[in-house]
Amino acid sequence: MDYQNIIFSLEAGIARVTFNRPDRLNSFNAEMHLELRDALARTRDGHARVLLLTGAGRGFCAGQDLADRNVSAGSEPVDLGYTIETYYTPLILGLRALEMPVICAVNGVAAGAGASIALACDIVLAARSASFIQAFCKLGLVPDAGGTWALPRLVGTARAMGLAMLGDKLSAEQAESWGLIWKCVDDDKLMAEADKLAVHFSTAPTRGLARTKQAIYASSGNSLEQQLELERSLQQQLGFGHDYREGVAAFMEKRSPNFKGE
Repeated sequence: MDYQNIIFSLEAGIARVTFNRPDRLNSFNAEMHLELRDALARTRDGHARVLLLTGAGRGFCAGQDLADRNVSAGSEPVDLGYTIETYYTPLILGLRALEMPVICAVNGVAAGAGASIALACDIVLAARSASFIQAFCKLGLVPDAGGTWALPRLVGTARAMGLAMLGDKLSAEQAESWGLIWKCVDDDKLMAEADKLAVHFSTAPTRGLARTKQAIYASSGNSLEQQLELERSLQQQLGFGHDYREGVAAFMEKRSPNFKGE
């Protein structure tokens, strides 16, 4: 596929996706969704061991491009459920299903579905000037693309309600303080920090990290007994793998491990 709305590369185990509609704050149209879907498929099938997601220009992603729809006060109703079912639901589930770490480097505003996409990633870094805005309430809508699922789990019900119902801008520093994201960094250090993480994960025990993701995301719906059983099952699987034996051997031999990620 010839990408017009994103930039994609895959090298040395690192897949990189940059939203590339800077004149529209990287907001989504249908073509951008299809390109990103193709890039995620190539990430899954191309021996990548980590995905790094960011945006071009001064924004990360402003969510849905409202200009991509014919909406006005007197126009016919638009089936937003179709848009979510066709584009956003597969995107969020696809990001979560990737069996590798997914890093998001939020370089500017993340608004609406753009904020939800960032929060669907495993480790979120944000530039100090970046911000998160649940803009749906200003349009008479509910947070989508998994927003109502992620927010209360990350920051609790009270803060989730305030963010969703007021639509106030949340600074990157406050987002870190509240536990919404992993880390806030200076603007000029954002991509260096993200690249450093990507390089680290590109040589890490990928299968073990994928199972760690699985266990952590499952925990909110499991009882303690169910979670203990899941941990037993995953640990059993990983114990038969190369990376566990290599990790132990490297520790005992006081050398750096050579993980295969398998």
